[in-house]
Amino acid sequence: MAIFGFLTGYIIPFILVLSLLVFVHEMGHYLVGRWSGIRVTAFSIGFGPELVGFTDSHGTRWKLSLVPLGGYVKFFGDEDASSRPDEQSISSLSPAERAQTLAGAALWKRAATVAAGPIANFILAIAIFAVLFGVYGRMISDPVVAEVRPDSAASQAGVLPGDRLVALDGEAIRTFDDVRRYVSIRPETPIVVTVERNGQPLDLPMVPKRSEITDQFGNKVEMGLIGIVTNEQSGNFRHVTYSPLEAVGEGVSETGHIITGTFHYIGNLLTGRMKADQLGGPVRVAQASGQMATLGLSAVIQLAAVLSVSIGLLNLMPVPVLDGGHLVFYAIEAIRGKPLGAGAQEVAFRIGLAMVLSLMVFATWNDISNLIG
Repeated sequence: MAIFGFLTGYIIPFILVLSLLVFVHEMGHYLVGRWSGIRVTAFSIGFGPELVGFTDSHGTRWKLSLVPLGGYVKFFGDEDASSRPDEQSISSLSPAERAQTLAGAALWKRAATVAAGPIANFILAIAIFAVLFGVYGRMISDPVVAEVRPDSAASQAGVLPGDRLVALDGEAIRTFDDVRRYVSIRPETPIVVTVERNGQPLDLPMVPKRSEITDQFGNKVEMGLIGIVTNEQSGNFRHVTYSPLEAVGEGVSETGHIITGTFHYIGNLLTGRMKADQLGGPVRVAQASGQMATLGLSAVIQLAAVLSVSIGLLNLMPVPVLDGGHLVFYAIEAIRGKPLGAGAQEVAFRIGLAMVLSLMVFATWNDISNLIG
């Protein structure tokens, strides 16, 4: 029973969410590739041996594979799933056949095909958030302080109950959630909080403290806190609804916040403001999927949107074997007027593969450490 509960509570939600995101990502590559005249030989959800599949009238093999931790689109002339060109095979093709390979297509077509995967993930996230905002709306509150925690950054800076926060580093804010979102990704980073007190603006410099909090599922998360609290009376808690157009705008904004937060997190890792053990892998994603499943379908869908943005950003990293690495190669080709040599690309792919595998091992080690810790 314990194993069955683990499968239904964690593994199955994880596989369903990840498979959806991978499908959308690879479909972006597929659609733009086909539109560009590039032949697609395989579309796989998962890696490894094929479990089930079929071949369509265009010669594309659609399949589900054994290891459900990703997927790929393989184009005509590719050596493997990383879209590395098979130079020996391509050299024997006719000009017409070569034009149907990814390597033989025009530079802009290659760039568009590669970029389409991450872009599809961003579009999916925007669409999910737009639907959630349009259907459910959301609760918001005004950025008015009801309580200031003792010995907090806000207390030391002179924030008082009743102050209304109007800007952070000169950027206007609308809700208390805007404050939380801005501060949480800036631990140990000096910021200027502008408050309105007695009708007058007042700039208060402070440094959010790096703090470890425990969420409702018992997970420990590091973030920046300044130590202010609102309540229903001060914050004027209310439910707002959005028109379809407004919901799309909110979806774009929410996706942008996730992208910004991700870059800040990477910067915090590099500067030591956050610990690297916050970086999670497939085990932590599976755990999060199961936990969100207990909150209902909308929570799982929201997690899918966040993960979709993360997958899009991850694939845009300038690392060979990832989409971003291919785009770097294309940028170099555009500047040089010719592609990098096959030898240089081979070395770059090997280095990129080693980097990706190292990141996966490190993230999985973090997952295991958190589970047994």
